[in-house]
Amino acid sequence: MINRRHLLTTLAAPLLPAAKPARLSTRLLLDSRVIEKVTGASLRVGSVVKDSRNPLFAEDRPWEVRYDNVYANIFRDPTDKLYKCWYSPFIVDPSVRDTPRSERGRIPYKPGKREMGVCYAVSKDGLKWEKPELGLVEFGGSTKNNLVIRGPHGAGVFRDPHDPDPARRYKMLLQGRYTSGAFSPDGLRWTPPVEFSSIAAVGDTHNNALYSERLGRYVGITRLWDRSVRQRLVGRTESLDFRTWTRATEILRAEAGHPENQTYAMPIFEYGGVFLGLLMVFNVPTDTVHCELAWSADSVTWSRVEPGTPLIPKGSAGSPDSGCVYAAANPVILDKEIRLYYGASNGPHTGWRDGFLCLARMRPDGFAFMESSGSDTAAIVTRPVRLNADLRLNVDASHGQVRVGILDADGFTLEDAIPIRADSVSQACRWRRGNLKSLSGRDVRLVLELQSAKAYSFSS
Repeated sequence: MINRRHLLTTLAAPLLPAAKPARLSTRLLLDSRVIEKVTGASLRVGSVVKDSRNPLFAEDRPWEVRYDNVYANIFRDPTDKLYKCWYSPFIVDPSVRDTPRSERGRIPYKPGKREMGVCYAVSKDGLKWEKPELGLVEFGGSTKNNLVIRGPHGAGVFRDPHDPDPARRYKMLLQGRYTSGAFSPDGLRWTPPVEFSSIAAVGDTHNNALYSERLGRYVGITRLWDRSVRQRLVGRTESLDFRTWTRATEILRAEAGHPENQTYAMPIFEYGGVFLGLLMVFNVPTDTVHCELAWSADSVTWSRVEPGTPLIPKGSAGSPDSGCVYAAANPVILDKEIRLYYGASNGPHTGWRDGFLCLARMRPDGFAFMESSGSDTAAIVTRPVRLNADLRLNVDASHGQVRVGILDADGFTLEDAIPIRADSVSQACRWRRGNLKSLSGRDVRLVLELQSAKAYSFSS
């Protein structure tokens, strides 16, 4: 006989909400704070795959005279699921206007008195973009264009959910006479720029900013110059309220042995417990630009990952990005991929060129990886990490294997580990004897053994 109360309880059980699994915390293996010791492995910059549909859009409006670096700012709006892009073409450029394309092989490009503007584009899928007629800003006697503001140079735009004032939901860091800011409730209708003269930066680059919950303040990135050696520098400033800013200070410049590779721009963002920087490197002899990677624990002290090796490389001759690459601010983080949009051009930095918006794709956590050297077995020992009831790796062991051990825990040695021989962004770790539930909540050290494999991150 079945107890009536037990029966009712059993029938009701499926209607109760299931317990949510504990949220896993991801740790990137580029973060040196995570690692205690490395033997036989090296940190490498990740790789991207450029979209076959590139370019996604081009200079095709009368007010898009010359894109130059595009200086795109892109994010996927969580409220309406639309991809939104703010970009900065030169809308007035007498040299482009007055020089026929047929003459550009004979006459060098000489920028005169130019004017930049900020334009807006929108997309449902991030691939097919529309440039809507907004009716907001006059150009050539008409407001039938997608301009949201005229005048700012190198504007960085971001949505700020932290600010309680809805009129300041969108913010812009830009360069006018001084480094300045502007505010908007919707990203389209902007206040006149407010000068932040205390930053004291030249700012002739892609300026950008973010609010860091971890730091409890806004961080702005701009440009400084070392005139004595004719070097472009990356500068940093901060603010508690996006009105009063500190004087910008240098955080990056060209490596001492390679002054020809200047630090041109660096949009930054938070990801995996660190700050990542998409560092544009201007090679002076070739007059070209590519994108490299840097990281920081606090946004002040930065380390570069494989200097000289591009994260987003230039394309081959004749391609839309054969001349220059400028990563957009705010990579779009999706469940199955990371989208790195970038401004591209098919000519040199200071010469004639056509500009475009392009897209490169990357695996989750794919910014950098630890790789075993040659056929040797490598070992990575972590500092103590808090274990959940699950431990997962983002690895490519399709041509080798990875084993994971937990130090000072019986049943979790490397010999007990079931080898991983797969390319997976979320591969569960398993052992023949041990069950992770017995270690849940403990701080332990992991050892990752790599054989012809790449390891990007782990989550626990």
